[in-house]
Parts: sequence; structure tokens; C-alpha cells
Amino acid sequence: MVEKITAYRFERLDETLSQLNREDCAIIAGGTDVMVLHKSRRGVPPKIPKPIVFINHLSELKQVYQHHKDLHIGACCTYSELLENPLIPFALKNAIKTIAAPAIRNRGTLGGNICNASPAGDMLPLLYVYNAKLLLRSVNGNRMVTISDFIQGPRRVQRFHNEIVTEIILPSVLEDSHVVFEKVGNRNADSIAKVSFAGSIRISKDRIDDIRFAFGAVGPTIVRSVDIEKKLVGKTIPLDGADIAAIGSAFDKIIRPIDDQRSTAAYRKTVALHLLRYFLSMKQYQPN
Repeated sequence: MVEKITAYRFERLDETLSQLNREDCAIIAGGTDVMVLHKSRRGVPPKIPKPIVFINHLSELKQVYQHHKDLHIGACCTYSELLENPLIPFALKNAIKTIAAPAIRNRGTLGGNICNASPAGDMLPLLYVYNAKLLLRSVNGNRMVTISDFIQGPRRVQRFHNEIVTEIILPSVLEDSHVVFEKVGNRNADSIAKVSFAGSIRISKDRIDDIRFAFGAVGPTIVRSVDIEKKLVGKTIPLDGADIAAIGSAFDKIIRPIDDQRSTAAYRKTVALHLLRYFLSMKQYQPN
């Protein structure tokens, strides 16, 4: 006998939040992570232990707009919608193009990628580099949290059961910065990242004003170190070999990948450090 699943689909965000306040539910936007997480053998419906609340249709969660210099992205915007939006930075669009196949990009959402909290999440290194903030809403009001505080480990996030991530906010959108994203996998697009890297650099008169790095799939969460980044502020471009070697050595100590079915720890660390050194060795950086 097929087990029944209780599911809710409200027309407004406030109705959805009221239901979450009454009952602990599994939230489904695109469902591309939730359905895989709870999949059963072929032909058997997934076993989701909680009632389901659908949120992908809520217009309040699909807005993209600029407020002052900050870019606000609705948590339920699909990747395909973000590719078509003129406000989305080139670097983010470049990363989106590496995510799965078009069918997944038509369903998967930016908020879902964050809440899934996989160390290999495709968008996460860039969001760390952008210093992304998340707006969470419940019947009790709004709460703002940085993405680095929100993601606490694999599939562990700082979200109360009655909250929904409503917006991803990118402060100042790294104006006048050169931003890159690199993903290494078995094949383009469809592969889960073995290693991913995001970097940004802003230069004024050949000196570094701001520089940031983030690595995916080489630790339990995205690896970033503001203290290491600060060592390069004020340095002249192109960087000399000693500076590049020192930064590589510093990250070598904090990058701690694992062996799994996709790759080995040794390969991941080697590739991550190569990507970092390549980024630092560039002689010219053009703002995106």
C-alpha cells in the first residue's frame, strides 16, 4: 500500500509561513535535491518523513532587483531565469552554465542550492566571494545572516523550522572587480564538482585593493580565509613568486578534502592549489 504524503501549496508567502509555524515541514522549491535525498528504489515513491510545503510558485520569492548598490535575488528564482536576467553578474551566469543540464536548471533554485549545503554546491564558492547575505522570514519577522554563518556543515544550516530563505543579497556586487569561477569534474555541466574555485580581485594603480578566494568540495564547508586574503592587499601586480608561494602554502594547511567515489583527497588538493596559483599568476585583470 502506497503511503500518503501530506502536501501544502499556498498562494501567498504569509500563508506558507503560518503553516510552517504550526507544523515542521519539508520545503520543496525545485525539488532537485530533496527528491534525490529521499529517493527509493526504482518505481517506489520517495519517502519524505515530513509533510511537504511547495514554495517554487510564490511570486514574493522570485524577484530580482537592485537596492542602492546591493543586488537582491529571490530564493526561488530558477537558474534558467537568472541566466535571462540582465541584473545577474557575468561571473554568476558563467557558473550557472556549468550546473547540470537544462532540465535541472529549469527547476533548480539558488535558494535550494544554498539550503542543501553541499560542500560541492556549484554556486557556493562565488556566493562566499560575494560576501552574500541571506534574508530569512518567519511569522516573527525577518532575520539576516551571512552565508558563511548560515552553512554549518554538509546538509546543516542555521534555519529554524518556521523560517524560509526569501532573498540572497550580494553587497555592492564587487564593482570594478575581476571575478572568476572554475569547476573541475568528469565532464562539462552534468558532473558534480570534484573541485571548484572562485576568486575576485580589485586593483587600483597596479596595487591590490581587495582580493578574495573560495574553494568548494575540499572541506566540510566552503573554504575561505579572510586573514590569508589580507596578506595580499597593497601588493603590486604582477605578484612575485614568493608572495604566490606563501599564499599557496597558507591554503595548503587549511584545505582538507576527502576521498570519495568522485575523486581522491590528494587530487583535490593539488588541483585546488593549481587553480589558486594560476589566478594569482595572471599579469592583467579586467573588471567583469
